[in-house]
Amino acid sequence: MTVTGWRSTHDLGLAVWFGGALMGAVAVNRAGEGEEAASTEGVAAHGWALWAPVNAMAIAAHLAGGAAVLADNAPRVAAQKGVMATTVAKLAVTAGALAATAYSGVLGSKVKLAASHKPSHREKAERHPIDLDSARRQLKIAQWAVPALTGTLVILNAWQGEQQRPAEQAGGILERARRMADLAS
Repeated sequence: MTVTGWRSTHDLGLAVWFGGALMGAVAVNRAGEGEEAASTEGVAAHGWALWAPVNAMAIAAHLAGGAAVLADNAPRVAAQKGVMATTVAKLAVTAGALAATAYSGVLGSKVKLAASHKPSHREKAERHPIDLDSARRQLKIAQWAVPALTGTLVILNAWQGEQQRPAEQAGGILERARRMADLAS
């Protein structure tokens, strides 16, 4: 695949991850409002379960595309001032988004089981008891953290795109060389 193909895979994966998380936090979690809480959580849990395979594929595409783009840009990351910092920031935010996504999934499953009226769910929930109110609060925060973090990745992508402009590359490489020369002397 070409670098353009990998960059597109990276960006489309992120777009799906961000958009799905935002839609879920805004709409899926409120899909059953007006009904009793257990029903709302059941509707939301079902929606998230349907979304999970698509989300997993989007995240995998984002990560694979990102790895390919990073490999292609490795010389520029090493040579151009500021690119290493944005790359490290992007990796850290990606790790946070992955952690928030996984934590949301785990909490969502626990809340679904604990709030369910189904005997099989209640039995599973009793084996791993949770403070349901606390778990609901944590889940709400985690589910909003995912679009916040993936939105930050969109911004970092734009920043890195600006760093690829020829004038930015030349200036950044010259500045890095100047600093290295100063350190050597």
